[in-house]
Amino acid sequence: MIVFDLTCAAGHRFEGWFGSADDFAAQSASGLLSCPSCGAAGIERVPSATRFNSGAVENAPAAKPEQALQGKDPMAIAQILYARLVDQMLTTSEDVGKAFPEEARRIHYQEVPARAIRGEATPEQHAELVDEGIPVLRIPMPSRDQFS
Repeated sequence: MIVFDLTCAAGHRFEGWFGSADDFAAQSASGLLSCPSCGAAGIERVPSATRFNSGAVENAPAAKPEQALQGKDPMAIAQILYARLVDQMLTTSEDVGKAFPEEARRIHYQEVPARAIRGEATPEQHAELVDEGIPVLRIPMPSRDQFS
């Protein structure tokens, strides 16, 4: 069995269990997949947090997060933290795509309810948002193509 993190067009995130990557592709192409929250079709794979094998026994009690990172290579720590950050952002924010600058302004000026968003902005658009005092952060995100 293989577990994929999936999302629907409405942004609901959930897991799907498949016999293989080909099994997922076949079910997707046949329109057999739908969102368990809203029933929407158009299901896509999304990046998932990478599992790093630290050599720990599977049934061992879970260590505190800071203990789990002690003694690890700094690059491995960076990869773990980046994977957690990406997963958290994809899970808790709404993708507004190229409308990001306009939506960030609407939220900042309280024209719409505040919420976590992510999307695309050119370097110029990012600089304009910063100049306006709108808190934004540029974080490189993996493309969906890397996970299909």
